[in-house]
Amino acid sequence: MWGALLRRGGRGAGGHRGLASGGPPWSQVVSEAEKIVGYPTSFMSLRCLLSDELSNIAMQVRKLVGTKHPLLDTARQRSLAEITELIHTAFLVHRGIVNIGELKSCNGPLKDMQFGNKMAILSGDFLLANACTSLAQLQNTKVVELISSAIGDLVQGIYYENSKSCEENCLTDDIGISTWKEQVFLSHSALLAKSCQAAMELAKHSAEIQDMAFQYGKHMSMSHKLHSDLQPFVKESSSDTMVFSLNSAPAVLHQEFLGREAWIKQIREAQGKGNIMDYKKLQEAIKAGKGVTSAIELCRCHGNRALAALERFPPSEARAALANIVYAMTRFP
Repeated sequence: MWGALLRRGGRGAGGHRGLASGGPPWSQVVSEAEKIVGYPTSFMSLRCLLSDELSNIAMQVRKLVGTKHPLLDTARQRSLAEITELIHTAFLVHRGIVNIGELKSCNGPLKDMQFGNKMAILSGDFLLANACTSLAQLQNTKVVELISSAIGDLVQGIYYENSKSCEENCLTDDIGISTWKEQVFLSHSALLAKSCQAAMELAKHSAEIQDMAFQYGKHMSMSHKLHSDLQPFVKESSSDTMVFSLNSAPAVLHQEFLGREAWIKQIREAQGKGNIMDYKKLQEAIKAGKGVTSAIELCRCHGNRALAALERFPPSEARAALANIVYAMTRFP
């Protein structure tokens, strides 16, 4: 998607559509974006990596990274995208590590769970090492600095997630929405935002254009996180209550409006025998307050800021695809 922006660069004219106008569904948005890139971007797609002719060509082009061939810039766009996905996947794999001390007999044999943890650590480290090797091959110190700092942000964000739990059975944090946004930026937005900026750096665009790319990546990913947090509260088709994090955006905003003590009281009232949480009861309590509507407004606010950043680029198929991603994430029933 960034390929067309890299080739066209510069400042574009024209305004963006309001979020209220909607847009195509998520599956269509992804399909259209993949057509612009050339094929599905995920390095996990074995069909594309092993059989598609276009993929084979792309694999050969990536070998040019580290040379001075004219196709180098194109290869570097592609390589940077895969580096970003490798880093993201590495951290997802590391998040799969389970706390052995909290395991129950129904979870499976202890030795198998310990082996699973070892595999998660080694697999994540392997992906991260490959990403760092490819990053060095880009031969751009500023890009290395940007992506390295994003890895540091990820580590810091995950540390906050695991260390800021409160004393009430470690169910919910005593944080406001501003702190929530700081933590989400570190653990979810920094990598994409800095990768977008790095793409503009590789294409030798100005500092102003790089900042606009950073702003798009930051606000689009914040909007995506809010959209994800809102799903248990806005989905109409699901008959079953979805389990949700008590540190998700609607819950944090609900706590801000309600007050910490009243929120903890609601949580305790929703806990049955054996500390089994009645998420349906909590869901109704949050939906009855202002948390859900405020989270939707915040999601659309970040969406608008992402669209505003896109306006600095000239109209193109790529810009339209990036805008449609925002529209898809700010649509609610």
